[in-house]
Amino acid sequence: MAEWSWVAYTVLEVFIAVACCLGNVLVVCAVCIGIRDSLREPTFCFLVSLAVADFLVGVAAVPLAVLLDGWVSVTPDLCLLLSCVVLVLTQASVLSLLAIAVDRYLRLHTPLRYKVLATQRRTWMALSVCWTLSCLLGFTPLFGWHNYSSLASDSNNKSSSPSVISPPCTFLSVISLPFMVYFNFLGCVMAPLLVMTLLYTRIFWSLQGRLKESGPQAQASLLREKRLACSLALVLILFAGCWIPLHLMNCLLLFQGPQAVTQGTLYTGILLSHANSAVNPVVYACRIPKIQQAYNQIWRRFIVWLNCCHGDKQVCRSTTGSRANHTETCGSGGKTLTKDHSHFRSSMLEV
Repeated sequence: MAEWSWVAYTVLEVFIAVACCLGNVLVVCAVCIGIRDSLREPTFCFLVSLAVADFLVGVAAVPLAVLLDGWVSVTPDLCLLLSCVVLVLTQASVLSLLAIAVDRYLRLHTPLRYKVLATQRRTWMALSVCWTLSCLLGFTPLFGWHNYSSLASDSNNKSSSPSVISPPCTFLSVISLPFMVYFNFLGCVMAPLLVMTLLYTRIFWSLQGRLKESGPQAQASLLREKRLACSLALVLILFAGCWIPLHLMNCLLLFQGPQAVTQGTLYTGILLSHANSAVNPVVYACRIPKIQQAYNQIWRRFIVWLNCCHGDKQVCRSTTGSRANHTETCGSGGKTLTKDHSHFRSSMLEV
């Protein structure tokens, strides 16, 4: 690839990494701080898990993707370990999406038993299982299904000469293409995606039937459920649309050889897969009202903080004093209790 193309690719990767970090930190703050009792709801817990995986893509996967393109010379074992980190984060995203789909399905089809099944303890256990399984599946090449025998032999041959450095580390020099196609793509990505597609198909089919049969009050609740299901299904569609092209390129590389995919096309697929982690926070902001409201609260606090930092301390004091006076003078009605409760809760969260 030409030098200008490599510069453009690196700049885009840096931009995606920054967007992943900032956007997903905002998601975690919005869910954990901005939405009351959100961590008691399994769906939001799994959304936080997905956001953490996307954040780690920006912190670890994107820098490793740039480095593991021949820029570093390390031992084959370390090269393999670094390459597997990318697989672990991808698998964590897939399993988090699967957990969300299962949770919405159980919530809709077993409403009486849902509260008994979806306890906070079981939710955290499910999250632990997702990340443990992600590590086991992502680090599978470390147990023998790798492709660095030639790289290791080159490294051993060159180690006898002190003037010759180790061979460069690249992803496909240590990760086997059969592993990426048969195990990672078909078994760890496509199989969960098919299960999630069936679950969401059942969810929408059931919601459509219930909306026709229910009354006005029940329809409002069902419409909220349908809107959330549509938003989560959109996250799933974006994941599939961003990751499947890269896996299809791996299939072409396996069955037709290196000439089947140009280097520029491969880099485009890598950028698209990484961009998925930066797009998810935008989807949450546009499609999920609770997260959208939490975003607005965070931005308002951030703007007030900026005003305070720029010397408007008198304005901050007057704003805080006016809020306190407003709470005191509102009387003993229900609105005062609500304002006092929200003010107490925000102060406790800030502590």
